[in-house]
Amino acid sequence: MDKTFFFISSLSGAIGVMLGAFGSHGLRQRLTSESMVTFEIGVRYQMYHALAMIAASIASGRWSTSSLPSVAGWLFAIGTILFSGSLYLLALTQKRWLGAITPFGGLAFIAGWVCLALSALSG
Repeated sequence: MDKTFFFISSLSGAIGVMLGAFGSHGLRQRLTSESMVTFEIGVRYQMYHALAMIAASIASGRWSTSSLPSVAGWLFAIGTILFSGSLYLLALTQKRWLGAITPFGGLAFIAGWVCLALSALSG
C-alpha cells in the first residue's frame, strides 16, 4: 500500500503545482481577489496533504502491522478531493452551495492526521 500512496501523493503534488501556476498566471485577471484567495487555499491544502500522503506511505511501509497509515492515506486523498476540489469549483463557478462540501474534506484531513498519529503508537 505504501507505493499506492506514494504514487497518489506524487500525482497530487504535480496537480497542485499545475493548478497553482494556472491560478497565478491564468486566473488572476479573471477571478475576484476573494475567489483567488479561495483558489489558493485549495492549492495550499492540496500540497500540504500531498506531503501527508507521503508520510502515510512511509508509515505504511514501516508499520505494516497496522492499517492506520493506509486509512490515513485514503482520508488525505478523500479530503483533498472534497476540500480542495470544492474550493476550486467554488472559486471558478461562484456556486456558494459548494462551500457546504468543504468542511467534510476538512474532517477527512483531521481524521487522517489522527489516524497517522495513532499509527505511530500502534506500530
